[in-house]
Amino acid sequence: MNLRVSSCAVTSWMPRRSKPHDPFRWFDSSPEVIQLVVMLYVRYPLSLRNVEDLAFERGIDICHETVRTWVRRFGPMFAAKIRKRRVSAMRQHTHWRWHLDEVYVRVQGEMRYLWRAVDHEGEVLESFVTKERDKAAALKFMKKLMKRHGCAKVVTTDGLRSYRAAMKDLNIAERQEVGRWANNRVENSHQPFRRRERAMLRFRRMKTLQQFASVHASFHNHFNQERHLVSRETYKQRRSAALAEWRQIAS
Repeated sequence: MNLRVSSCAVTSWMPRRSKPHDPFRWFDSSPEVIQLVVMLYVRYPLSLRNVEDLAFERGIDICHETVRTWVRRFGPMFAAKIRKRRVSAMRQHTHWRWHLDEVYVRVQGEMRYLWRAVDHEGEVLESFVTKERDKAAALKFMKKLMKRHGCAKVVTTDGLRSYRAAMKDLNIAERQEVGRWANNRVENSHQPFRRRERAMLRFRRMKTLQQFASVHASFHNHFNQERHLVSRETYKQRRSAALAEWRQIAS
């Protein structure tokens, strides 16, 4: 007895290819407009209404609450793509020096601590927020840093004893270097975030602080071209390359 199977039955059992996920499909605005608004808010010390006015001058009619929604939803996504590209490129080179430092940030009147790590070129490697500034917080911060970037040959810190205690647990205490002015590079890296913090009138939740600190660090790494160290022509080339790469992120 011959069994005939129709072509319709065969095709019905074939697996269907899923369409690529489009994070912009529920929004009326184009990805280019969303990308521009998010960049303006995160990169520059502007308020939500400042970004709304700048967008209106470019023919984009949006509300300041729309700016807030886009930054919260797409800011981490753009930052993750930037971080993925930069981390994969940085793993090809050895980090011979890290600079670690912590700075206090007020959240609803309470003191919180933002730990930050940069390499010898000023690249922000990690940003981490904790309630305390003790050994447990330093150990958690350094474990997260080493999980993503490995370990450097020299780790420069300030005189906080929590670093020494955490590095002993990680068996890298001999790599620590403490100096009076040796940690100026990471202390200077706090300045762009401080300017952005003042424009935002501080933070209301610790979760929001952690999220925005990570997003801001990725954006700063991408667009920071060290203009004071290179010539005008070199700066223009790097700026054009950074903008071209930025436009490809949303595509």
